[in-house]
Order: sequence, then C-alpha cells, then structure tokens
Amino acid sequence: MRHDDNLTAERPSFVTHLECAMTGERHEADQIHNLSRAGKPLLVRYDLAGVRKALTKGALAARPADLWRYRELLPVRKASDIVSLGEAMTPIIRTPRVAKKLGGGDILVKDEGRLPTGSFKARGLVMAVSMAKALGIKHMAMPTNGNAGAALAAYATHAGIKTTIFCPEDTPEVNVSEIALQGATVYRVNGLIDDCGKIVGEGKAKAGWFDTSTLKEPYRIEGKKTMGLELAEQLGWQVPDAIFYPTGGGTGLIGMWKAFAELEEIGFIGNKRPRMIAVQAAGCAPMVKAFEEGKEHAPRWENAHTIASGIRVPQAVGDFLILRAVRESGGFAIAVEDPAIQSALDEMAREEGLLLCPEGAATYAAYKQSLADGRVSKTDQVVLFNCASGLKYPLPKIERRLDRLKPIDYAGL
Repeated sequence: MRHDDNLTAERPSFVTHLECAMTGERHEADQIHNLSRAGKPLLVRYDLAGVRKALTKGALAARPADLWRYRELLPVRKASDIVSLGEAMTPIIRTPRVAKKLGGGDILVKDEGRLPTGSFKARGLVMAVSMAKALGIKHMAMPTNGNAGAALAAYATHAGIKTTIFCPEDTPEVNVSEIALQGATVYRVNGLIDDCGKIVGEGKAKAGWFDTSTLKEPYRIEGKKTMGLELAEQLGWQVPDAIFYPTGGGTGLIGMWKAFAELEEIGFIGNKRPRMIAVQAAGCAPMVKAFEEGKEHAPRWENAHTIASGIRVPQAVGDFLILRAVRESGGFAIAVEDPAIQSALDEMAREEGLLLCPEGAATYAAYKQSLADGRVSKTDQVVLFNCASGLKYPLPKIERRLDRLKPIDYAGL
C-alpha cells in the first residue's frame, strides 16, 4: 500500500465539537478558533463510541505506516484538505550499550528527527496547516525557537498559505535559514519566544494573520497526539512505564496524555498509563518549580537560558494541562543542567551512534539523574523522545588531518 493511500481514503469524520480545557465549555467545530472564551486552550472532542465501532486493530495494521493511518482520531474531515510532506512513522531505537553501562533496563529512543523538516514539530504543524486550509485561512504567523517555524513554513508554503515568523535573536542560523528558504518571511527579535508571541498576538487585528502559537489554536495538539497513538501501536498496544519528554510549550506531553485516554475509550489499550516526566533545562524550568510547589500555573521564568533552545519557553499557555498530565500519571517534572545535557548528547552519540538534538539529550540526562535519585528503577521500560535531528544543531569542529604526500604511519592510525 502506498503512503498516499491514506491521503485519498474515504474519511468518515468523528469530530463532534471543541471543548475549553479549563471550563469544559463547548465550542463549535468547523469554525476558526484561537483560545476558548475563557482564554484557555481548546481540545478537539470525538464520537469515540463511533470510532470504537468503525476501527479495528486489524484494519489499522493494513494501512500505510504514516501519521494519517489514525484518521478516525484526527480532525481533518476531507482528504483533499490534507497538506502532506510524507509524515512516516518514526522508529523506536533500543540503546543496549548505554543501558548496560547504567546496570540494565530497557531504554528506548523515539527518534522524531526522521519526520519532514527534521523534527516532531511537523506533526503539529501538518495538522494546523491542513485545518487552516480547510477553514480558508490565508496568512499564518507564529513565534518560534526554530523547528516549529521551519515546519510551519514548509507546510504552509506547500498549501499556498502566506507565513510570517518571529524568532529570538540567538535562534540557530540553520533554523532561520530554512524558515526563509521554505518561503516564510522571518524576523529575528531582540527577546525570547514569549516576546515574539506578544508581537504575533498584537498583530492579529492589525496585520490580519492567524495566530498559530503553541496551544493558541486547537489542532497542533491533535498532530502531536499521534506520538502517543504511534508509540502504543509500536509497543503492541502496550504503554511503557515512563516517558521522558522535553517540555517547553508541552503540546506533545498534553497530546500523548489525550491519546492514551482516547485509545482506552475505543478499547485499544487498558487503563495502565506511563508516568509522564516533563524534562526542562535548569536555566528555564517553570514547570519544575510549579510542580515542586504544588501549583497549577507556572509564573514566567526570568532570564531564561539553555543550550537546548527548543525548551527555552519562559511561560506556557498550557501550563495547567502539562502539570495535570504529570500529576495524574504519577510522574514528575525534572530540571537538568546544560553540562549534563552536553555530556548526555556526547555519550549517546559515541556509545550508540545516535545523534540526539540537545532537547532529546536532556531526556537522557534526566533519565540518568532520575535513576540515580531513585525516581525510576532499572526494571522500568522508559521511552526518551528525541524531538529533532541532531544535524540541525552546531556540531564539534574536527581538525585531525592527514598529509597524503608524506609517509603514513599506518600502525599509529
């Protein structure tokens, strides 16, 4: 079966409405929405009893191995509205060498760097752009630390939608370049991602664009949800003991938690849940502070800094949803220092040949820290999310040279 079979298949839609994540107030589907009337994220709701009757594990197994195989649990009603660049299922990679060094355990890495534009942001943005196309949106804008902007630029250009993107001044050059090359108008801003977000929010009325910021529209979360759907299917409709997830805006963590609830409702998994572990950098850890203080909301983190720029989000609009998922799952929020992130990145590359991005490396650093302090055990099956290709980040310079015109000491090589 070809990849595009999922894009042309008949698509019965099971979307019933949208729901305010804080108040539960119902909002109509098939209309343009940003936040709810209460100013909180909107969640897409489905007729899950209908999905349960319509979808079997056998039927799912026969479909192409891509994100669109889960169409009954996705919001796009018409196949003609799908804007795809080839969202294949991402592999789960075992890491036996580092596991052995740490005394055993089953450490799995879900490598999201294999998606279009090289990061897991493709999942959320393919859904947001497909729905924007369905709803007739002509101009989208967003703040980004890099990878989300690249994904929005690629998908929106593919759909013929105009994009304007704002990123912090120190965003990696490769990200700014790919955003521009893929057709967006991109600006560097002297501030952090939430400062860029204010520009997007203020420009809505003046410039007429649609605000595609994290959790300020309902559909990125539905795309990111597919990480949970895919993970459960790849593990034989089981869930791991723990998921270590690099957490900035937290869409993926919230989305996976929603995915597991929906999978139980349609009878695909039982009531076991993984412990959801929100991984942040010590230089920007608002969720960790709120978690440890028992709070539901996380105030803005001042002077945020870390080498893992993707999780440098000083304030998240979905803070209460992240903390709710972490607490309901019996998980925790953990902060790791930049040197530990760099060391984890180097170790995974040298031991396993697996080049993680800094945010992905933060999850391995957090796992090692949690193992040492007893918050996870060696018998736990854990999944670490590597959210982007390590090739999108600066790599160490290597100066070793060989002069072919001089005698070569082969024994010394």
